[in-house]
Amino acid sequence: MTPAPAGSLHGNRITALRWRGFLEELGYSVDVTESWSGGDTGLLIALHAYRSHQSIVAFKKQYSGRPIVLILTGTDIYRDIANHSEVLQSMEIANQLVVLQAAAIHSVPTHLQYKVQVIYQSVEMDIRDSASKEDFLVSVIGHLRDEKDPFCIVRSLPLLPADSKITVKHLGQAMNAQMKDQAENFNATIDRYQWLGEVSHADALKMLSNSRLMVISSRMEGGAHVVSEAIALGIPVIASDIPGNRGLLGEDYPGYYPVGDENALATVLYRAEKMPSFFASLQKHIDLRRELITPAREKQSIHDLVSSLITQ
Repeated sequence: MTPAPAGSLHGNRITALRWRGFLEELGYSVDVTESWSGGDTGLLIALHAYRSHQSIVAFKKQYSGRPIVLILTGTDIYRDIANHSEVLQSMEIANQLVVLQAAAIHSVPTHLQYKVQVIYQSVEMDIRDSASKEDFLVSVIGHLRDEKDPFCIVRSLPLLPADSKITVKHLGQAMNAQMKDQAENFNATIDRYQWLGEVSHADALKMLSNSRLMVISSRMEGGAHVVSEAIALGIPVIASDIPGNRGLLGEDYPGYYPVGDENALATVLYRAEKMPSFFASLQKHIDLRRELITPAREKQSIHDLVSSLITQ
């Protein structure tokens, strides 16, 4: 169950569909819905503690002995838990809590941490072709909304030295009219920047594979799937210094910058472009994380989780 509608490219929908695929391979029958239908369901897997709260409560009331798995999102643990009592209630009702990166465990209330399991989102794809040495393409992939701080990259571009050859392609749907107007204005006035709007997942991966770097500038993340995709493709990431990124990239990853700091972002981008040793360090760390995001590992983790709950 995910609040992200069918056909959308939101991360929650992608996660739900990937889990369905693994569960069907394991022999289970799976329906993906935006809310619980009220049907005879043996196990409920819910994404988003706040937005799925009513369905979680209704399922528990009708099937008190049947298990509930709650996959916690970034907005659950880094924003909504402080503002909406429904988040904590959903977490208390659930039999098992799943987080998508290790740092998120520390944001779960202490008395519920015994329920938490980390399951990294997996990606399987061919390694990219080498990008052209004549350019330095940086990709930004994600819907344009405040939580993503989507225009930090735009603010950083005028701060790059004149000899920089960095260009930016930005993919993602504008989630409101103001964001759309800003993106269109930047697209028309900044030579280094191109906003392409929403594209297919395949096209987004193609662009990512041809990039030298990816930037993720979010103010909050539960564990962005696009970071896992960059890791799978061997694309170094420049990331805002938040728990959701640290939990995927590692505490010792050298490519962080302070959230919202366009000066720092410009500095680290320029270092990656002009200092081969720094770029090589980013690449090495990315390559070391690849074993965490294999499909076999995620499938086994899901199998262990679901089978343990059903046999209880």
